[in-house]
Amino acid sequence: MYREHTRVVQIGDRKIGGGNPILIQSMTNTRTEDVEATVEQILALEAAGCEIVRCTVPTLEAAEALKEIKKRIHIPLVADIHFDYKMAIAAMENGADKIRINPGNIGSIEKIKAVVDVAKERNIPIRVGVNSGSLEKELVEKYHGVTAEGLVESALDKVKIIEDLGYDNLVISIKSSDVMMCVKAHELLAEQTNYPLHVGITEAGTLYSGNIKSAVGLGIILYQGIGDTIRVSLTGDPVEEIKSAKRILKTLNLRKGGIEVVSCPTCGRTKIDLIGLANQVETMVQEFPLDIKVAVMGCVVNGPGEAKEADIGIAGGKGEGLLIKKGEIVKKVPEAELLSVLREELANWK
Repeated sequence: MYREHTRVVQIGDRKIGGGNPILIQSMTNTRTEDVEATVEQILALEAAGCEIVRCTVPTLEAAEALKEIKKRIHIPLVADIHFDYKMAIAAMENGADKIRINPGNIGSIEKIKAVVDVAKERNIPIRVGVNSGSLEKELVEKYHGVTAEGLVESALDKVKIIEDLGYDNLVISIKSSDVMMCVKAHELLAEQTNYPLHVGITEAGTLYSGNIKSAVGLGIILYQGIGDTIRVSLTGDPVEEIKSAKRILKTLNLRKGGIEVVSCPTCGRTKIDLIGLANQVETMVQEFPLDIKVAVMGCVVNGPGEAKEADIGIAGGKGEGLLIKKGEIVKKVPEAELLSVLREELANWK
């Protein structure tokens, strides 16, 4: 597997690469200058399971805000830099655990060197990020359009700039909103470098389309043993990114822990609001640090049998429902109490 052979990079108190667990990232969508709002969002991300967080640093005020934000959060903080090399330096001086730059956007080699010198002095990792939307004109012409090959060449060119400046504490990310181009680019890149790779489908879209594109793209890439950190990019509340990322890793057996909820697709026998109940259960189980499977079934006809592979389940009837453990009916309860009975069982799980 590629990820077992990537270099180990330390980001704050976390390690990625070299077979370490794949870590989940997200990015705040608050104004970084607004310390209170940014801290509040990061703490919510932490509670959901975020392990590394990135904040944009477009201004000196934002860079200086990182110092206070760092004091109040518990996960590594990455500064996202576009164009201005002074922001990268200021972010590192104010405690960023890692910076994300595209050296091609920073400007002259002198400016890039100024950033690298500070990173080297403080041993701060640099994530070299290349997006399909900003691929250099000469590479677009060389490959007759935006291609996976062009993305990889661009990324490795940027890496070489930093290597030539005597620094190799690096992570690489190459992103595209074209899922299959992104997959191919990662396949090519993993064969040509042993730097840790941050994987994501950029500009994936809304909760619906973004989740599908991310699940397909990340699923293919991660299944091949590629990727050391991931982000599910969604237009919306970043907490949803964490929930999706955790589910993708768990589905691929790349992460243990967390309750898995399975539910039937409903049919004409369903006499309860199964859709609403299943959504309530999925939200409720986030409270419990258990590694079990919970089934939510729509009827008492097939419910017990279908829930046999689950550790615990509930099945609806007409105005009432069943509590089921390992396929065996434990008790019958009023429909209105199904959720609370399940919660009580999980709270006392042994």
